[in-house]
Amino acid sequence: MTLVDVDEVALEGARARIDHQTRVAHLMGAVPEGVAPGRLSTATTVSPVAEATVVIEAITERFDLKAALLNEVGTRTKPGTVLVTNTSSIPVDDLAAYPPRPEELVGTHFMNPPYLIRTVEVVRGARTAPRTLNALQDLLDVLRRASVVVADTPGFVTSRLLHPMINDAVRVVQEGTASAEDVDSLMVGCLGHRTGPLRTADLIGLDNLVDSLRVLHERTGDERCRPCDLLLEKVAAGDLGRKSGRGFFTYERTEQLS
Repeated sequence: MTLVDVDEVALEGARARIDHQTRVAHLMGAVPEGVAPGRLSTATTVSPVAEATVVIEAITERFDLKAALLNEVGTRTKPGTVLVTNTSSIPVDDLAAYPPRPEELVGTHFMNPPYLIRTVEVVRGARTAPRTLNALQDLLDVLRRASVVVADTPGFVTSRLLHPMINDAVRVVQEGTASAEDVDSLMVGCLGHRTGPLRTADLIGLDNLVDSLRVLHERTGDERCRPCDLLLEKVAAGDLGRKSGRGFFTYERTEQLS
């Protein structure tokens, strides 16, 4: 497996996080007995995709950047290579206009933390070929992931429900109704949310969440998706969640790796 990023520092941080998450997954029994970790290589250019059978794009939630990357990757991969976008809000068929073989593009939305949450949302675009969908589902089976295939629409199912709810939770804090800790405690203890919406926001990355909400607001007109002021203020201040050490909560170094 090869991980690609234009930033060497980001690659170093990613390797540390992957090592940490692998250890946590082993401790929590999320890795089958007797399965050794695969070898991870890194690169700062997309040239390794020429030999890939599957390429997963997981860059920031900006249409222009995703479109340009999928075009570049699509021109460098061999016919038959499955291209996966991990977009959380942009319709797959909108992005399919950019790679040279749109039938090879499919959406797969992994949930955070991906080493513990085994169900993934699979998005079939209007031009996604059956062989592409089948190849992806075969890969997910190997990865021991349960997949649910949904229609291609802004936000699909998970983001369309989760992201406005997180925005509402931030708005409750902004209005002074409750603290971030109390909002999450009530959502976990009373409504069964696994981690709480604000810790989930910190895990997603508040900048990524804002980008996704903006896409949803632009494409659906839903005012619940307009990023609230407190969320925008935190992003402007660089409080992006776990990856920066501070968001709605403050994280120690070991927590930033998880």
